[in-house]
Amino acid sequence: MVPISTNNVQPRAQTALANCPVYELRNLQVEQRGDALLISGNVSSYYHKQLAQELVRSVCKDSDVVNSIEVE
Repeated sequence: MVPISTNNVQPRAQTALANCPVYELRNLQVEQRGDALLISGNVSSYYHKQLAQELVRSVCKDSDVVNSIEVE
């Protein structure tokens, strides 16, 4: 198994959100903060907040995910 470089984690997470069938998640932003990924933006429900977090976590299993999404 080839180790995953931390250099390509943020683009994979951002692409996963941009291609998500849930339109509301497409405008969220992902930033690399050391070994962690910070998700930010606004959604209309806690369900969407959790869905975004789990989507990013599923494509970036070796990174910590910090969910700073605000629910409006």
